[in-house]
Amino acid sequence: MQSLILYCENHSEIDQAWLYLSAVQESEQCGWLKDRFGVSWEIVPIEMERMMEHETAEQMKRLKEAFKSYEKIIS
Repeated sequence: MQSLILYCENHSEIDQAWLYLSAVQESEQCGWLKDRFGVSWEIVPIEMERMMEHETAEQMKRLKEAFKSYEKIIS
């Protein structure tokens, strides 16, 4: 599956991305959305990316489990 990643600095940027890009609510899960052209986007808080660079395997597992139930990730 092809997708684009958009890194956001804060909650306001996440909200803006969601407002402008999301067009298919059924596809929203764990920070993923689809736009009106069917393009998949992963909206990622930059802080989460930084955390994932330095986590242990156990911490990564817990982080991924925690985010599975989210639609829009809140930073």
